[in-house]
Amino acid sequence: MTHMETFDKTQYARLHSIESLGTVDGPGLRFVLFFQGCSLRCKYCHNRDTWDQNAGTLVSLDEVLNKARRYKNFLLPSGGGVTASGGEPLLQVKFLINLFSHLKKEGIPTALDTSGMFSITQDIIEVLKLTDLVLLDIKHINSEKCKKLVGFSNEKELAFARYLDENNIPVWIRQVLIPGITDDEQDLLLLKRFIHSLNVVKKVEILPYHSLGKYKWETLGFTYPLKDIPDANASDVERAKKILEL
Repeated sequence: MTHMETFDKTQYARLHSIESLGTVDGPGLRFVLFFQGCSLRCKYCHNRDTWDQNAGTLVSLDEVLNKARRYKNFLLPSGGGVTASGGEPLLQVKFLINLFSHLKKEGIPTALDTSGMFSITQDIIEVLKLTDLVLLDIKHINSEKCKKLVGFSNEKELAFARYLDENNIPVWIRQVLIPGITDDEQDLLLLKRFIHSLNVVKKVEILPYHSLGKYKWETLGFTYPLKDIPDANASDVERAKKILEL
């Protein structure tokens, strides 16, 4: 099965990896599925190996559910659940709908970590109905700068955030703080205004940029685009939080 078209997309997915008990991808302890494939080209991506949609390991729905069930007694008491991350999980939305509907039936909370760079299709409406929490990465609040940073402008992800708001789906907003790129005061003030326009934001996470992904890019034979950018430090994060009034 080398091509994406040769398997039932409701029953199988290509995964990059699984983290049994993660602590950073949503509340509580999380069983995290890192889906293979991403159409964005984030210059700071620390999982460069997740981009190729035909790579990764093909796994069945049953396999994933059986693994998740094993951790249910750890996940639920901690207020956790299952998080679909990536790559970009929404590229395998039919599998996600099936997975999340099974998890919901078993009382396991679901979280979706996404860029939101998608039009709101029927499939996406379907999966969001089954999602307890969306972790939404706002790549850049300035559309032009967003395009330079990830290859696409931000219209779709901001519209995605508004859709979550209109449909009362809880969201954590995430922003990677990159010195000289996403830390401009005016941009952060715009971001603050946008976040305040939404009623469903439960948390805002400022994720300090780090260059740990550089090694992966170079191992894969690619030039790391942000090699001259320093890592964000604690005072950079404090400054951003102050501007955002967090």
